[in-house]
Amino acid sequence: MPRAATRSQKPGRGSQAQPSQTQRAQRRRAEEPEDEEEEEEEGHTMDVDDEDEERGGQNDIKRMAHALVRLALFNEHKRMPLRRDEISKKVLGSSTRAFARVHLAAQGILRDTFGMELVELRTRAELESESAAPGGKDDLDEMRKAVGTRKKATAAGSKTYILRSTLDARLIQAASATHEEILEDEAEDAPSDDDDDEFGGSSAYGSIISWSSADQIAPLGILYVMLALVLVSGRVMGDQDLRAMLKRLGLTAGGDIAFSAASTHRTLTLDAYLTNLIRQGYLDRQQVGADPKKGKGKRGRISQADEDSGQTYEWRWGPRAQSEVGEQAIGAFIADFMVTQERAEDAEDEEETSGAAKARAKKKEVDAKNRLEKMTQGIARAAGGQLSEIK
Repeated sequence: MPRAATRSQKPGRGSQAQPSQTQRAQRRRAEEPEDEEEEEEEGHTMDVDDEDEERGGQNDIKRMAHALVRLALFNEHKRMPLRRDEISKKVLGSSTRAFARVHLAAQGILRDTFGMELVELRTRAELESESAAPGGKDDLDEMRKAVGTRKKATAAGSKTYILRSTLDARLIQAASATHEEILEDEAEDAPSDDDDDEFGGSSAYGSIISWSSADQIAPLGILYVMLALVLVSGRVMGDQDLRAMLKRLGLTAGGDIAFSAASTHRTLTLDAYLTNLIRQGYLDRQQVGADPKKGKGKRGRISQADEDSGQTYEWRWGPRAQSEVGEQAIGAFIADFMVTQERAEDAEDEEETSGAAKARAKKKEVDAKNRLEKMTQGIARAAGGQLSEIK
């Protein structure tokens, strides 16, 4: 029976086959780079995922921005305002919080490509408060301070948008000027008299802008005349007064307004055209004495029954007219028309070429400028206050 080993004979722990401290340190140094490489690979993978997610988000914003541009152009072709809920439904979907970024991207596309921009229409409360301040901007500021709570209530905006041109007015004026070469080319390309119908085909204007294939010039002219009549009537005009003035121009309730061949309808009655202008936001028709808490008066389709009911209505500018046309532009339109008529009556003796005739012509030019300024001031007084810019 062998003897048990004594303490001195038993193998010590340090004598077992184990790595020394130096070997363990070397192994740790060898493993550390591997761990760092794994961490770098994981970090790189996360960065790639973040970049892909960010790129995907940017692509979604770009896609929705182009969709918003198409929707805005489609609505503008119909002259119908674009509502925020329509944008959410047809463009944003579940990404309603992305509206600000999509709107900003769409604005860039519209301005750079089409020379247009999306503009939010003013609320009816804002327009009424401004029209109630006859003293101009100072009185308007005081009124806003006095009704601070109402201002906060209307600060959210109308959430209704239209497209408006961003082109410089001087550029549009130059593009609208008549050029003999363009006029000759248009005359050669014009259809024969046999091809024209009673509503008229395309007309030759000799300008870079082809008005024949653009807006409906005749109905647009009627709209501007009505805006002018309402403006010089203190910004509010009774329905009977407006119809009396239109009747003097040959526009009766049952009469037809002709549209060009590019329109979906060849004619509209005056009442149907007025209803269309209300829907588009150019004019606003309200029932006098109606409870303001019940929809600010009656609106909708205009019919003969409205006149037979004995109710009284009045007309104002709509929010689109304020944002697209502007009171100053209509005021300039009226003043220029009136002064031009006066100059045409006095132009018969301008055929002389003597020095005295040139002096008289220069004096007439100065007088016309002064008459234009006085006419503009008179229009502002008739409107009841300073004419506002585009809002």
